[in-house]
Amino acid sequence: MRNLIADGVAAGWSYLDASTLTADKEFEADVVIVGSGAGGAMAAEQLSLAGFKVILLEMGALYEGKNFQQQERWAYPALYQDGAGRKTLDQSIGILQGRTVGGSTTVNWTTSIRTPDKTLDYWRAEFGSDLTADNLAPYFQQAEQRLNIHPWPVPPNANNDKLRQGCDALGWQYTVINRNVSGCANLGYCGMGCPINAKQSMLVSSIPSAMQAGAMLISRVSARELKWQNGQVRSLLAVPVDPYFQPDFKIKLSFKAKHYIVAAGAIGSPALLLRSKVPNPSNRLGKHTYLHPSVISGALFEDTIAGHSGAPQSIYSDQFVWPSNGQLGFKLEVPPLHPVLIATKLTGLAQSHAALMQQFNQLQVVIALLRDGFHPDSQGGTVLLSDHGEPVVDYPISEYLWQGVQKAYLAMAELQFAAGAKSVLPIHQDALLYSSWGQAREAIKALSLQKYRATLASAHVMGGCNMSADPAKGVVNLQGRHHQLDNLSVFDGSILPSSLGANPQLTIYGLTLRNAEALVQSLNQRIKTQPD
Repeated sequence: MRNLIADGVAAGWSYLDASTLTADKEFEADVVIVGSGAGGAMAAEQLSLAGFKVILLEMGALYEGKNFQQQERWAYPALYQDGAGRKTLDQSIGILQGRTVGGSTTVNWTTSIRTPDKTLDYWRAEFGSDLTADNLAPYFQQAEQRLNIHPWPVPPNANNDKLRQGCDALGWQYTVINRNVSGCANLGYCGMGCPINAKQSMLVSSIPSAMQAGAMLISRVSARELKWQNGQVRSLLAVPVDPYFQPDFKIKLSFKAKHYIVAAGAIGSPALLLRSKVPNPSNRLGKHTYLHPSVISGALFEDTIAGHSGAPQSIYSDQFVWPSNGQLGFKLEVPPLHPVLIATKLTGLAQSHAALMQQFNQLQVVIALLRDGFHPDSQGGTVLLSDHGEPVVDYPISEYLWQGVQKAYLAMAELQFAAGAKSVLPIHQDALLYSSWGQAREAIKALSLQKYRATLASAHVMGGCNMSADPAKGVVNLQGRHHQLDNLSVFDGSILPSSLGANPQLTIYGLTLRNAEALVQSLNQRIKTQPD
């Protein structure tokens, strides 16, 4: 299996590991892009193919195909923010985010879902959006064709199949998931990097394409501050990172460009703009950060589940995403089951925890992704800066969200018993293994709804630089252009005005293709009108 970028670099592509620099250095390009995930890499490809000189910056390291070891002990420290240990400020919600070339697309679970119609309805009503399913369709189709996104044709693994069986038994809705894979071997290790280049992440698609077209990739670099004046960004200051991905301020890197794109994710992007003290008249910069907080329920079955094997996600249920009574909706999916990931989420101590882990291959897990951001009592969190300028996310959990947590526990337990579970364990510090739906229902209703008792996690961070037609209600406009700084765009999940009620990667691809198309037209027009 080829390492596409390494082979390309050997053939002359432009790549730099910033941690190898020993002196200050200046760079110049038409467009500088901060972040190589779904938004940054897709934009780099479009702009490079349009003839612009692009520099693509990534804080993480470059690993690809042959480097991926399918071992958690290597993957989490190497490929994830904070070694997969990132949490909210009060430590109540764990956050999984990629930190490697390709960003979270390198380590996600390949689920690809178009933006739900009701989410687009909400954005039009609240933020003056012009986005509809029809006018986004060409961009989704382009992304789906580019990344080979199709319904998964292989029978689901047992972990996903129990979700399907439970839905079937209860008459609940479920859908076969569209995945961005080509030649997938159904290994189940997508979260540790694909060793055979089957996952059509940015690492094997848009980044090599952009570099082939002339883009320069720089890894292990931390963007620190945008220097701006009179409504224009003048330069970007950055520094290399050390072997532990901490900024090394001994060396200064300066980037000058006609246009700057920030695509460092919904925590990194607002953090860079906050450090840069960019204009913020809406007072929304770094605010309204959404997480799809996820509630977890385990179940033990007589038959073997082996949830580490097979496509991690191939079935989801939207039975409860859009309740008509104003209550918080949630989406039902399953996670991959790998020992370290699950051991850190399971409740219980010592012998009780060990006893659960001894039944690991009989364990099935469902997660419920809470659809935050659509209700006055669910307005998300805030990205703050530490004394060292590093981002932290403060995410208070309202009573409205806690009611959603309880309903999610109930729905997951009912589903798992309907699928044949012999016992169900809501992942909550006070919960036990329950042997019947009736017993679980009464116990769940009595569980305390407070942080540190319920285990909550997130793999979808959104918002913080939200788009809006009205500058008073957003950081960027509907094309991702900053409302106050003319040559600055934000192209990532931070521009979403709410969570989605769906996994975000395809939404980010679609919006980036749309916004990159408008940016190419704008930059071409600017060049044509400049004096010779």
